[in-house]
Amino acid sequence: MVNAHTQTSVTAARTPIRKVVFASLIGTAIEWYDFFLYGSAAALVFGAVFFPSQDPATGVLLAFGTYAVGFVARPLGGIIFGHFGDRVSRKKMLVISLVLMGAATFAIGLLPTYAMIGVAAPMLLVFCRLLQGFAVGGEWGGAVLMAAEHGDDRHRGFWSSWVQAGVPLGNLMAAVVLWVLAAVQSDSDFLAWGWRVPFLLSALLVLVGLWVRLSIEESPVFAEAKKAASMREKSKAPIFEVLRKYPREVAIAMGMRLAENIAYYIFSIVVITYMVTYLGMRKDVAIAGVLIGSVAQFVLTPIIGSFSDRVGRRPLYLAGAAGTGIWGFVFFPLIDTRNDGLIILAIVVGLVCTTFMYAPQAAFFSELFGTSVRYSGASLGYQLASVFAGGLAPLISIAILGSVDQRNTLGVSIYLGIAATITFIAALVAKETAKSSLRHDRVLEPETTK
Repeated sequence: MVNAHTQTSVTAARTPIRKVVFASLIGTAIEWYDFFLYGSAAALVFGAVFFPSQDPATGVLLAFGTYAVGFVARPLGGIIFGHFGDRVSRKKMLVISLVLMGAATFAIGLLPTYAMIGVAAPMLLVFCRLLQGFAVGGEWGGAVLMAAEHGDDRHRGFWSSWVQAGVPLGNLMAAVVLWVLAAVQSDSDFLAWGWRVPFLLSALLVLVGLWVRLSIEESPVFAEAKKAASMREKSKAPIFEVLRKYPREVAIAMGMRLAENIAYYIFSIVVITYMVTYLGMRKDVAIAGVLIGSVAQFVLTPIIGSFSDRVGRRPLYLAGAAGTGIWGFVFFPLIDTRNDGLIILAIVVGLVCTTFMYAPQAAFFSELFGTSVRYSGASLGYQLASVFAGGLAPLISIAILGSVDQRNTLGVSIYLGIAATITFIAALVAKETAKSSLRHDRVLEPETTK
C-alpha cells in the first residue's frame, strides 16, 4: 500500500518528468555525438592523419587502438562519478561530465597531425580519448537515474528509454555532419581539414546541453534517501558496497551488456571500415547506411521501452539477443552484395535487434541496485562490460577480418554469435524487474529490519 507521503512525492515528480527526460536526452545525445564522432573519424581519417602506414588496414587498426582506449577509461569514470553521484548529487555529476567531454572533443579538433609533430600527435590523441572515455563513463548512469528516479514505477521503461534514445541521436548527429562534409568536400580537403569541423562544433552543442541540464532539479528518490543518516554512514565507498551487496547483479548486467554493445559497434562503426577499406566503396554510402539505421533506432527505442513496461524487460532482451546472434550471419553477406538497398537493410535490421536489448536496459539496470549505490552499481555493470565489448569489438573484428585480400567475415559472425549466447544466458537468469519500486536498498537493510 502506498502511503500519502509517497503519493505526494510521486505526483510532484510527474509534473517535470518531460523536462527531466528532455534534459537527459539532449545531454546524452551531445556526449555520445562526441564519442561516436571519434569512432567514425577513426574509421575514415585517423589512420591516415595520425598513423600513416603502407597498409591501410594497419593504419585503421592503430586508429581503433586509440578508440579502444576510451573504453578502458569508462569504468574509472563510472566509479568516480558514481561515487560522488551517490554521495553528493546526480545533477552535478551530469554537468561536470558534459563539460569534460566537450573540452576533450574540441581539443581533438585542434590537434596537430603526425606530419606536423610526429609521434606526439597520436599521444595527444590518446590523452583526449582517455578524457572522453572518463567523461562518458560517468554520464550514462547519472542521465539514466535522473529519468528513472523522477518517473513512476509503471512507466519507467518508457521514460528511461528516452535517455537511451540519446545514444542513436548522438550517432545520428555525428553521421549527418560527416555525411554533409563528405558530400560537399573532396577527399583531399576532408582529409586535410574537413574532419576537424565536427569536433569543433561540439563546443556549441555543449553550451546548449549545459543550459538544459542546469535547469532541472535533483532526483527526488535520491534526495529522500540522502536524508537518511544511515545512508551517509554506510555508503562512504559505494563501489565497495556494490561489490559486497550486489555482486550477482553486476555480473548479470555485464553479461547482458555484452552482445548489445559488441553488435552495436559492428553494425555502426566496423561496417564503415569494412565498406571503405575492404570493399573500396564510397564513404558517403557507408555513412548514409548508419544514418538511416540510427533514425530507425531512435524512433523505436521509446516504443520498445514502453512495451517493456507491459510485457517485462526479460522477454524483449531475450528476443534481442537471439535476433542479434542470428543476424550476424546474414549481415556481411548482405554488405558484400554492394547493393545500397541491401546494405541499408543489413544495418537497419542489425541496429533494430540491438534496440530490443538497449531500450529496456536503462530501467532494467536501474532496478537492479539500491538507491544509495545505484549510480555506482549501474555504471559499473554497464561500463566495465564496455571495455571487453564495444571497446574491443572494432579491434577484434578488424583482426579477425584480416587482410583486405583475404577477409574473414564468417569469423566476425561467430564472434558476435558467442557474445549473443552469453547475453541470452545472462538475461535468462536475471529476475524480472518491471514495475518494481526504486525505493529499496540492501545496504540499509540491517537498520530497517531491526
